[in-house]
Amino acid sequence: MNEVLKPFEATMIKTLDYLKEEFANIRAGRANPHLLDKIRVDYYGTPTNLQGVANVSVPEARVIAIQPWESKMIKEIEKQIMASDIGITPSNDGKIIRLTFPELTEDRRKELAKDIKKKGEAAKVAIRNIRRDANDAIKKAGKEISEDETKKMETDAQKMTDRFIEDIDKTVEDKTKEIMTV
Repeated sequence: MNEVLKPFEATMIKTLDYLKEEFANIRAGRANPHLLDKIRVDYYGTPTNLQGVANVSVPEARVIAIQPWESKMIKEIEKQIMASDIGITPSNDGKIIRLTFPELTEDRRKELAKDIKKKGEAAKVAIRNIRRDANDAIKKAGKEISEDETKKMETDAQKMTDRFIEDIDKTVEDKTKEIMTV
């Protein structure tokens, strides 16, 4: 890989990783502890992620159990879960908070599949914008390099773009299949 294209490849990798992270937060009717990754609770005046103040586990396919290390944290954790956008109402027995995920309806599955496709398209646009920036950088460097080398670098940028677009399509297809599976 040419030195001019390396930073653009790194940016494309970050774009794909971000998409995968976004998809991890989309629930498929099964409990996924990564849904709680963005939730922060006030722990002695410091915003702390949930895993820093509690044990998070998945005892059943559609239940997440959160067991705070300090029982006084239950109210704060519940408050932050309610304020988040996961759409699940927590229940607690004084020691453990449980999040029970309902089965997804067919309409909700289709809605999630559309959302997945939309996020995939946004990632593809980002990849194409990175390719455009790479081509601009190649043109700027074109004054110091031969015309053949410029063409080869543009071809390499296109091949790299095609590879990442394929990866995005596969990621979208896999997540859609996961969502649509009953």
